[in-house]
Amino acid sequence: MKKSVLFLSAALCLGLGVAGVGVQKAVAADAVITLHGASQFNDEHPFTQGLNQFAVLVKKYYGKPINFVLHKNMELGVEKDYFAYMNQGISVDYAIVSPAHMATFAKAAPFIDAPFVFRDHAHLNKVVAGKVLQPIADEIAQKADVLLLGWGGGGVRNIFANKPIHNVAELKGLKIRVQGAPIWTKTFTAAGMAPTVIAYNEIYNGIQTGVIEAGDNEAAGVEQMKFYEVGPNLILTRHAISVRPLCFSGKSLKRLPADLQAAIIKAAAEAGDFERNLESTSDQTILDGLEKAGKAKMIKFEDRDKLQALMTVELDKYAVEIGADAIWKNIKATK
Repeated sequence: MKKSVLFLSAALCLGLGVAGVGVQKAVAADAVITLHGASQFNDEHPFTQGLNQFAVLVKKYYGKPINFVLHKNMELGVEKDYFAYMNQGISVDYAIVSPAHMATFAKAAPFIDAPFVFRDHAHLNKVVAGKVLQPIADEIAQKADVLLLGWGGGGVRNIFANKPIHNVAELKGLKIRVQGAPIWTKTFTAAGMAPTVIAYNEIYNGIQTGVIEAGDNEAAGVEQMKFYEVGPNLILTRHAISVRPLCFSGKSLKRLPADLQAAIIKAAAEAGDFERNLESTSDQTILDGLEKAGKAKMIKFEDRDKLQALMTVELDKYAVEIGADAIWKNIKATK
């Protein structure tokens, strides 16, 4: 793969313009362009719906023939793979990806998705609108050549387990799967659990075989992956509100005409907002449906404040350790 010698500026990353951006191996003016996206999930999942909305909006703003191919249901692997492909400029042009998979390029990236970073959905929306996460997008663009053009997410994460858990004392020693970023291991360890990192698509078998006892996920993921079959106890810890950037490969973007680049940037920002709103408003409906169908039991967690206190100590320490204390301060200061 030929190494790109052109870097998209932070202004491009934030959708402020594309003037002067070079094109590497530019697409012929009369060619019908095909862009490839990827989703771990099926058509019903908010991520897939958000990516479909992105395609609709690009077509609207570009106004010329263009093709989109969205590879669903882990056809091209999982989010970690998608990010690697976008970094290399192959196979996947756009996807929604957890910040946990960006840690190699920016240690602060997974921090914005960590437990108890956001107070509620209104807080998350204000952080996004205030561009508080801009430094993360800038660093990823510079070091990975992947652009964070929209901010999806909004799903509330709870613990699903093969046994009922009601308080912090009962969390002690729980063998739980966590995302592959240090902040998740640190915060869950601080709460007395025994976290381990395994791939997302191995969680179901991990609980089934006893390697782990639990995991954590948004309602849409629990439903899609049928985690309730092996972890039917939904512990309502509400310990995190997810952030899921809508990403586009910088190498792919540079190969496109300037008017299409502009359409992609505008569409991605709007599609991120669309997905975030969709996911944040569908959580409770999904949980209610699982409970009504007898697929999962909702268990009230009695010690959420205590859990937050234990995890926030680690957040504060880790923010300083990785140089994210300014971002963390600005997130907390957003009212």
